[in-house]
Amino acid sequence: MLGATGAGDDTPHHRLGEAQRRAEFAGEVSTALAGSLNVRRTVLRLLDLIRPALADWALIVMPDAKLGRLVLHGGADPRTSRTTARNPAEELGVGRILRSGRTELLHVAVDDDTVDGLDSLIPDDDLRAEATDLRPADVLGVALTARGSHLGVLVLVRGAGRGFPVEDVALAEQVASRAAVALDSARLYEDRSRVASVLQAGLRPPALPSVPGLRLAARFRAAAEHVDIGGDFYDAHGSGDDWLLALGDVCGKGVEAAVLNGRARQSIRTAVHFDRSPAAVLGALNSALYEEDSDRFVTAVCTRVRPGPDGADLTVSVAGHPAPLLLRADGTLRELEVAGIVAGVLPSAAFTEVHARLDPGDTLLMFTDGTYEARGQHGVYGMDRLRALLPVYAGAGPEAVCEAVEQDVVEFLGGRPHDDMALFAVSSAP
Repeated sequence: MLGATGAGDDTPHHRLGEAQRRAEFAGEVSTALAGSLNVRRTVLRLLDLIRPALADWALIVMPDAKLGRLVLHGGADPRTSRTTARNPAEELGVGRILRSGRTELLHVAVDDDTVDGLDSLIPDDDLRAEATDLRPADVLGVALTARGSHLGVLVLVRGAGRGFPVEDVALAEQVASRAAVALDSARLYEDRSRVASVLQAGLRPPALPSVPGLRLAARFRAAAEHVDIGGDFYDAHGSGDDWLLALGDVCGKGVEAAVLNGRARQSIRTAVHFDRSPAAVLGALNSALYEEDSDRFVTAVCTRVRPGPDGADLTVSVAGHPAPLLLRADGTLRELEVAGIVAGVLPSAAFTEVHARLDPGDTLLMFTDGTYEARGQHGVYGMDRLRALLPVYAGAGPEAVCEAVEQDVVEFLGGRPHDDMALFAVSSAP
């Protein structure tokens, strides 16, 4: 047990052995905590390592800035975490350590009930009662400091006869320093994971609305496996008998693409509140995304759909995006003749519109380039293959069309990597 002393032990050989054991213990702590990316698991592992090797009783005190309280880990049952009703750190020893980063060593006598004793470093009645049973005791408070910040305080209690010699205080500080790095890494990972989760929630493909007179369907397949966000997006905005359907593809990959994805979707969502004309929406998108020194851009297709008793009127505009395909109920396939510059590369841009009629049984299919540019064993999937596939599903509705195209592309890929793929289809409800 580290820190034990006895008569006749103070020899050079014994001191060397103690120094080696302390060094080995510090190394074990570093190894055991290395790679941990969960704060609670790191805390529990640390408490398990230091009891009883370094202390008879241990507590980790960490401030929670959001709650304005202290979170306490440890005591007789390390698995239990407690939260103080408020943050009393300013008035206690833990507060001094958190502010200064300096170690504090206190001796608590049998009859010591002052705040300078156990009360100072253990801000919880039940936990303090556990430590009280060890009196007379020595209480050591060490800052958990990593990357210049004091993350918390490690409180160690040793009962009568054991004490904290200078060497063990130094060991406790070394252990706290190594543990703090592991805790900070785990905290940063958890924070970034929460940010990523929030970002993902905002970028996930939306649930499509139920629109009287229309049938909507969409499919999305991200380039990265097990990830449901990417550079492609689709959205539906509107009410009553006037809707704007948008599908787009942002340049780039990773976080930058995700951020641009969010900006593009929000820009379209905002523009629709003022004008549902596809050309006007794409013009607003272009203005919102343009940055003089940026090489980022977005391709998009916007379709205004106004359903009526016997079909729907379509108005379509594109920004550097492949034109939609209109599949008639009789199997006739028409590619709408519309083109436009990508959004975000010029300070101002004008977009043209084309009009079409969606009769009962017709389906309009919008798609991103990840669909026809998918590369399999025999080359690129291509627009010709897509056009050849669609007539078979004439009159089947948007769900069947999207499912058939996605399945055919996936089979063509044969398990090979691919870009993001998105499909968005609309039919006039019978």
